[in-house]
Formats: sequence, structure tokens, C-alpha cells
Amino acid sequence: MQLTGAQIVIECLKEQGVDTVFGYPGGTILNIYDELYKHQEEIHHVLTSHEQGAAHAADGYARSTGKVGVCLATSGPGATNLVTGIATAYMDSIPVVAITCNVGLPLLGKDSFQEVDIAGVVMPITKHSFIVKDVTKLAKTIRRAFVIAKSGRPGPVLVDITKDVTANMTEFLPYTPKPVKPYIKEIQQETLEEGAKLINASKRPFIFVGGGAVAANAWEEVRELSHKIQAPVTDSLMGKGVFSGEDPYYTGMLGMHGTKASNLGVTKCDLLIAIGARFSDRVIGNPRNFARNARIIHIDVDGAEMNKNVLTDCGIIGDAKEVLIRLNALVNPTEHKEWIEEIQELKAAYPLRYHPEGLTGPAIIEELYKQTNGDAIIVTEVGQHQMWAAQYYKYNMPRKFLSSGGLGTMGYGLGAAIGAKMGNPDKVVINVAGDGCFRMNMNEIATATRNNMPLIQVVVNNQVLGMVRQWQTLFYEGRYSNTILRDKVDFVKLAEAMGAVGIRVTRREELAEAIQKAIALNTTVVLDCIIDSDDKVFPMVPAGANIEDAFDEEDLKAKDK
Repeated sequence: MQLTGAQIVIECLKEQGVDTVFGYPGGTILNIYDELYKHQEEIHHVLTSHEQGAAHAADGYARSTGKVGVCLATSGPGATNLVTGIATAYMDSIPVVAITCNVGLPLLGKDSFQEVDIAGVVMPITKHSFIVKDVTKLAKTIRRAFVIAKSGRPGPVLVDITKDVTANMTEFLPYTPKPVKPYIKEIQQETLEEGAKLINASKRPFIFVGGGAVAANAWEEVRELSHKIQAPVTDSLMGKGVFSGEDPYYTGMLGMHGTKASNLGVTKCDLLIAIGARFSDRVIGNPRNFARNARIIHIDVDGAEMNKNVLTDCGIIGDAKEVLIRLNALVNPTEHKEWIEEIQELKAAYPLRYHPEGLTGPAIIEELYKQTNGDAIIVTEVGQHQMWAAQYYKYNMPRKFLSSGGLGTMGYGLGAAIGAKMGNPDKVVINVAGDGCFRMNMNEIATATRNNMPLIQVVVNNQVLGMVRQWQTLFYEGRYSNTILRDKVDFVKLAEAMGAVGIRVTRREELAEAIQKAIALNTTVVLDCIIDSDDKVFPMVPAGANIEDAFDEEDLKAKDK
């Protein structure tokens, strides 16, 4: 059948099972939006307040559902406004397809109105970028984009289409996409046996889980391995929920703001099994001394990660779930009673702790955990509140903690929460933000209210850029250069102005009731929680230091004495 390029775009999205897209219309993409109008019963379009919000929403949708997220934007500034969201998805290996439209083919390369080479702009931050100048190649390109986004190590793909291609007609043949199979090509039996031999010989094994285990849906296999060999488990920010935070073998997060039990345990272990983790600098600290007493097994779908940041003894390349299925079959059930007891002693000696009185960031997160029974999807911006959300909410399943890990994108959370809510309408979705982050994309509250979206926005309001100020306090002798935000912005009134319910919390005694009310209202709610400007995230490892050098407030007091 003969279809226009715009019709082909819609048909290809339907082929891929896409039922929700996020975007913002403009001149060059109008043909596609006209077709969306005709198919609004099949594909729901969420109009965000800014294209960056659309990219983050597609990202949040993908992280929370495991499907490919889709966003749309017009040419020029519309396309460039997607860039931060695309880079965020790239750094965290999130499958997103961004579809943009450019000026017509005769106008390309002539500095035409709103012309930008967006395919060139995003080349370093996508798995692949395309520009389609021929309508006969459009369907094949879109189908290929979805395969690339989902296969191997997931990531974002951009498809830019000239406006004339969306109007031109060609023959279209329907196609049923084939399932993308797990990447197993490089899994070698010899390497698996080498890994199993190291595990069977270990006396003090430790498992470290990253975001790759989430992408591979390997949570059952990770838990099986841990309990089969009695190995404690730590995770990165991206690996939250793969191993239950409620399991006694769980030791908390690893790295700069990880627990002392995890940092000391990894330093003491004789074998570290890293699953879908890229050994970020925020996790490993000084690479020369990271896990210096251990042999290291590294399981990752991306061979480029092997020996990139940390030298390993056994690198197993392949889909984490498939690798673990095979590895678990080769590993002997083992008891490590003394090692587990030692880890439990570390957990008892170095618990996460905070001031028991007053309204604090950790208190807010713990109350959220209590009031949601640990079953909410928690989204965060970036900063102190992000670390508190990682530390004090216990994630018992993957895809329930969404955060910008690699890029550290302030302004990520609210758009991502909208995407997560669209993908999980029956879940309580809460975005936790600092006041600095909230200011960046708070216009997306209007998106939530426009869509009658039950969504809770928690603002951990300390009137400062908290994490940067913490560094200024600890390492810059209290020179607070441009980190104080005290002004006349009223987040409750702002919420009400955008059609949401605003609730201010100033005392800890008000917190439980406020959260209960926010959940019960079943609408868009902004909780403005006022905390002290000097609250800090502990433990902390100075940049480049050994992870076992983590310190907390008690250590600082002892040092001052």
C-alpha cells in the first residue's frame, strides 16, 4: 500500500508495540503530528512543557517498564533541547528512540530557519544516529533504530527525518518485528569454568551489582548465586533492587556515599564478582587500591568495559542473565559462615545514621518507605536527596529506583517520573528533588496536572545547592560561592498556580500525615519539606581516596578533638 512518510512513522511505531510517546510539536514535524491526531486511540501522546522533559519522560518510561521509550521533537531548538536527555540515557544505557524532523532536503546545508545537524550533534551520545532523506528508506531505518536501542548494551538512537520525506509517498509493507535475543555470542565455556573455579575456591566472596543486571532482568539469577555461595551483595546507584535491600546479605551501596560495611567488605574480600557494572570513579575511588585483596570476575555485555577502569582476573562477555544461568550451574553450593558473620559485624558496627530529631533528608526517605510499604517507584534528581533516596529506601525489586547515574543530570527527575507513571499507572510514583533541581524543570508540574496525573513531587528544600555546599564546607573552608538559594520562591503557591496541590512540611511530626494525604488525594501533589541547610550525606569518600577511607560525622568530630 502507498503511504506518506508520516504515516509510515506511525505504522512503524505501532509495529513496535509503542502505545505512549512524549514530545512537543513544531513546523517540520507537523505531518507526523497530524497522523498522530488520527491515531490517538492507539498511540497516546504526552505533551510535555519542554522537549528536555520529553526526553527524560521517555527515559523514565524505559527504565521503569523495560520497553523502549520514544520522544518526538521538531527541528533546530526542539531537537537540541533533547540533547541532555539523550546524553542521560546514553550514560546509563537506557533504550530510547528519539524522532526529530529537519528542514526539507532542498534547504539542508543552507542555514535555513531552524536547521541543525542534530544527527551530527548527538553522534557521541547515541548508539547510532540517522538522517533519512529518502522515503523508501524510512521504514527500514525506524525498525533498525528499535533493534539497535534494545540489543546488546541498550542505549538511545536518534532518527532525523527531512520534512519532505514525511510528505512523500512510497510503498509500505507491514512487518512483524522479531524478538531481540540476548547477546550470547561471546560467552565462552572455558571462561565460565574459569569463573566457577575462582568462585568455588573463594573463602570471602562479594557480589557487586550494577545497572547491566537491571537491563538483563538478571535479578533472580543474582539472588540465586548469592544464596548458593553465601556471598554478601553490594550495588551501584544503577543496580538498585536487583538484590533486595531487605535481604540480610545486602550490605548497602558501594563507593563515595556507600556504606562502610560495603566499602570495608569489598576491601577485605578475596573475590569480587561484578555483574553489569562499569567500575565508575564514584564507586571505586582510587583504582590502584580498589578491592586490592581480591581476584575480580567481571560479567558485562559490553567487551569495551573489560579492564577499562579496573584490571580483572576473569572477564565474561555476554548478557548477564544468560551468563549467570550458566555460571550458577557450574558453581558448588558453599557455606561461608565466618565471612557472613564478619560482614554482619561490620553492618552492626557501621549502620547508616542521622540526627534522630527534626526534619531531615533521611527521615523523609524513611517515612516514604514506611508509608508506601516499599512498593513505590522512586525517581530522583541529583544531589544529596538522591543519595539519601539510595541509602534509606529499601528497594526489593529492580526498576523501582530511577536516577541519573552517569551524567548526574539535575532536572531529570520530574520528566522521568511522568514517564514512569505513564508506564506504570497503578504504581505510586514519587519524584524526590532538592530545591535547586526542582527549579530546573518544575514546569513539568503543568504536564502532570494537564494529564490529571497522580504524581507526588517531594522537594527536599534546604535553600541551598546541598551537595555542592557540602563539598564547600568540607574541602573549601566554607566559601559558599553561589550555592545559597534563599529567595522568595514559594513552592506551595507555585504548585497551586499550575493546578497541583501544595503541602508544606516544616516539622517531623507533620511528615507521615502529609505523605498519607498526598497518596490519598490521587492527584498531582507537591510536598515542600523544609530541612536544615547544613544537613550532609554520610558516609563520604573524598574524590580519588580509597573507598575504605569513608568517613561520617562521628569521624569528623573525633578528628576535631
